[in-house]
Amino acid sequence: MSTSNRRYVFSWDLLGDLIEGRPNLGPTTRLEAYRLMQYTFRDILEQEYGTAKADEIFYRAGLLAGREFCKHVIGRQDDFNGFVRRLQEALHELNIGLLRIEKADLEHGSFVMTVSEDLDCSGLPETGYGVCTYDEGFIAGVMEEYTGRPYDVHETDCWCTGDRTCRFSVNLRSC
Repeated sequence: MSTSNRRYVFSWDLLGDLIEGRPNLGPTTRLEAYRLMQYTFRDILEQEYGTAKADEIFYRAGLLAGREFCKHVIGRQDDFNGFVRRLQEALHELNIGLLRIEKADLEHGSFVMTVSEDLDCSGLPETGYGVCTYDEGFIAGVMEEYTGRPYDVHETDCWCTGDRTCRFSVNLRSC
């Protein structure tokens, strides 16, 4: 679909002026409001397109969000440690989650990352399957924007599978 036929081509400006728009309530909301929006979107997408397509859409949305987040919030960082430090700070400041790097192989572009107290699943009932597809895309987008190279990200542990942190395998995509 061409962008000329679209109403909502993403731009950081679509986030608006939160100070002007919410002078009394401010820029934050409760986690229930975020999850209400996310899981009702997911339910409708699954009804209309099936689980696999809904997962693909959530991953792609996370990918776009991660790229834009890196551009507008993280900014350019000179080294990987500075990048990780700034990413951890930003995720914490915005109450998105607590990021930790468990393993890093910079030479091969391979990482294991955890996000605790995340927006998507911390505190949800156990389902037997992971639910952080958007987060997979988000991490891939952040890494791609920082490195200029595509990454594949897969959640290996999730609150909903009985773990108490979400763990992600992050690997440079082989071309």
